[in-house]
Amino acid sequence: MTKSQNNTPIAVGIDDGYAYTKIALPDGRLCAIPSRACIGQSSVTWINQAVQRVFEYETGDTTYSVGMVDGAPTRFEGYPVSGLNRVIVQHALQDIGLSGQTIHAVSGLPVNAFYRNNGELRREAIQKKQDSLKQSVHVRSEALPVGISFHEVIPEALAAWYDYVIVEQGGDAILDTDRMSVPVAIIDIGGRTTDYVVVKDQGIIHGSSGSLQCGMLDVKQKVADGIQERFDLETISEQRVAHALETNSVRLHGKDFDVGRLVDHAKKEVVERLLVETRRQLGMGIELDSILFVGGGTVALVEHISDWFPHQVIAEHPAFANARGMLKYLRYVCEGSMAA
Repeated sequence: MTKSQNNTPIAVGIDDGYAYTKIALPDGRLCAIPSRACIGQSSVTWINQAVQRVFEYETGDTTYSVGMVDGAPTRFEGYPVSGLNRVIVQHALQDIGLSGQTIHAVSGLPVNAFYRNNGELRREAIQKKQDSLKQSVHVRSEALPVGISFHEVIPEALAAWYDYVIVEQGGDAILDTDRMSVPVAIIDIGGRTTDYVVVKDQGIIHGSSGSLQCGMLDVKQKVADGIQERFDLETISEQRVAHALETNSVRLHGKDFDVGRLVDHAKKEVVERLLVETRRQLGMGIELDSILFVGGGTVALVEHISDWFPHQVIAEHPAFANARGMLKYLRYVCEGSMAA
């Protein structure tokens, strides 16, 4: 395992989602990359290495290409403990500048993957996730791998609660007692799942907490299906669909086509599913002090979810709320880590 020059591990929050992987560092740096990789070499020779957009990694005797590739689907049960996940996380750590460093990390699992319905921990699943990210990943370039010497796992939406109640000021951490003393719901709209966590008196209310397998990847799939149907295409690349979601246009045969109505319709279909589940979990939230929306899906769907509750709050930079909370948990709460 490669050590940093001063032999001091760096604390890192890793929100390794199905759609995007987000990194948070103690110095305030944040990084987000698409959770996009495929098995095999890239078969691309870069004329100018400075603009290289595909990078190769090896783990578990398998080579992966990460970056501007048509990514393999991440929407499968074993993704959090897969080689695909490990190389994407390694690439995110490389991207933020941690090559050759040793880190202590906290990552997450969806609420239903972390807890059983009765509140018991899914210990085997948690242990597998802890062990998976600590497996070695070889960088197929001159860069040195990032070594993970300590790894803890927490529920993803609960990480956002830690971000909400732990306030950093001037290098110190302060617990916001007002926020801790009232019941709060966290709605984390992610790629594959939307998580709900209700925290009251520093306890998780499991009857109002859980996961719905619905998120921004469902929007993406609906947009892909719609583009294929409209333009009579047998296939369309994952990267092109992602671009259509971001720009409301798709480039085919050298021309740009407006697909804004198709994207908006896909979002509204998913929002309707989310609203039904939100009402089932939280009702109108009359006994909650606030409802905090986080996750990358919150950014993408903000116009559609702005009036669900009179006392709802959109977290600051909501896509990074979990990564920030994981970092705060590691630095101020987690036992066994000396990372600073």
